[in-house]
Amino acid sequence: MTSSFSQLGLHPELVRAVEERGYAAPMPIQAAMIPVMTSGQDVIGQAQTGSGKTAAFALPMLQNLDPSAASIQGLVLTPTRELALQVAGAIEDYGRFKHVRVLAVYGGAAYGPQIGELRRGVDIVVGTPGRIMDLMRKNVLDLSAVRTAVLDEADEMLSMGFIEDMETILSQTPTERQTALFSATMPQEIRQLADRYLRDPQSIRIQSKQMTVETTEQRYYLVRQKDKLAALARLFEMEQISSALIFARTRSGSSELANALNQRGFSAEVLNGDLSQDARERTLLRFRQNQVKVLVATDVAARGLDIDDISHVINYDLPDDVEVYVHRIGRTGRAGKSGIAISLLTPGEQRRLGQIESFTRQKLTRAALPTEEEIRLAREEKLLTQVKVWLERNRCQREREMVTQLVAEGHDALDIAAVALKMARGEEKQRPIAKVVEMDDRPQRPLRRSYDDAGLGEERAERSTTRPGKPRRFLRRSAGEREAGMTRLSLNRGKKHGMHPNDVVGAIAAHANIPGYVIGKIHIEERFTLVDVPDEFAARVLAKTGEVKIRKQAIEIATAR
Repeated sequence: MTSSFSQLGLHPELVRAVEERGYAAPMPIQAAMIPVMTSGQDVIGQAQTGSGKTAAFALPMLQNLDPSAASIQGLVLTPTRELALQVAGAIEDYGRFKHVRVLAVYGGAAYGPQIGELRRGVDIVVGTPGRIMDLMRKNVLDLSAVRTAVLDEADEMLSMGFIEDMETILSQTPTERQTALFSATMPQEIRQLADRYLRDPQSIRIQSKQMTVETTEQRYYLVRQKDKLAALARLFEMEQISSALIFARTRSGSSELANALNQRGFSAEVLNGDLSQDARERTLLRFRQNQVKVLVATDVAARGLDIDDISHVINYDLPDDVEVYVHRIGRTGRAGKSGIAISLLTPGEQRRLGQIESFTRQKLTRAALPTEEEIRLAREEKLLTQVKVWLERNRCQREREMVTQLVAEGHDALDIAAVALKMARGEEKQRPIAKVVEMDDRPQRPLRRSYDDAGLGEERAERSTTRPGKPRRFLRRSAGEREAGMTRLSLNRGKKHGMHPNDVVGAIAAHANIPGYVIGKIHIEERFTLVDVPDEFAARVLAKTGEVKIRKQAIEIATAR
């Protein structure tokens, strides 16, 4: 194992930049890849988030730059804007003593500043395929002198439909360029892409024993598909969650789950492909600042999410690919901290559990869900602890005066205290302890794959309005009179356009930056939808007319007549 970056043959300026960032010794992927890339050879790297792969390709790219060249020499393609900014920032930091010019280009931002920087001259461009293609069509991005091209998180760019864009972009670079491809998983399409565009690449992969973090506790609960929401609610009652990332299979499933949690009194926000870039960034900012503790996400939307203090990763829907499982749980137990990875399994998924354990070479612990009695006792203990804290603070002068008045009117002090505690527990009504049937360990072979096996959010599941655990508010109903304090708004899309209540809540909450649980009645007609929002938020929602998108359709919003 190489013990220092200086042993990798890097320029002193690069070694200095790395060491000043606090990195004393190269990580395994860096020690293996840097010598290969500095020699000019093509590489395929397979490594998880947090493995140090950015430095593994950035340092060789910087090492091989020609300081006398006046053209773009390095190109990095990433699936998301956030990852583009993150990678560009790292490359700029590593190359600061070599005065390297790095530019991040991405959609959702004005063209002018990016075009201006390109015309002034840059050494390395990091960007998303869509914006790279746009700038090429505008004839302001010339890739004809690129020496090194990197495809970062290629499997996610494939999932997002960028495969043709990637091929078009690579076709505009010199055939003798160096190419590095990074992918957490290696589906057939990515292997075919590598065969077409990489020349005799060397494959570098982190061994299985390095792919899961020893400080991460991995456990699972075996439940029926229809009991997953109830099981998750029980875990939320008992787990000490500082921040949690919950994975759902589909975009609609993530929206529905986030809304269902909010209905039960657990604050959660969604992170999926239906969000605009601005809405995504606001959500991530709130998560980083701990204003939001729970994100419900899809795998694609979570790419580029690099936060070191996520306490829990929860697989609400188990992924089909075992390597995706590894990639998910790699987001907890980082930076020397402990983490918890929880999976909710159905009996039909036990075979996949065995595949995960075989691949990671680690056993997942079967755990029992908290009982109703344990949850009730925990709630009472929490309330008593809060009361004791306030007793010690002794900051209840006005409340003491109110109690004195009630005693003077003839009420018993113990009765007053009991009623106060009863009122304090009122919010528990939002969190009924639903029944859960935990399954035994005997593997069950499903006779056929039903919609229940697919997890929340599949199309057939979405059409069911009587499914157990579905929030009551989402049942289709007559419009009726709006509630006091609510403004009724009209959206220009309805049943004909595939509108569902969970889509309405998720889109309005994300784009207008309001809590999803405050949204009131929703009534979907054939060509339009009526939705009630609190008066204080109505102007904010109306201001987003044309910006709110549901199923990629721009929605016009107006006050209902």
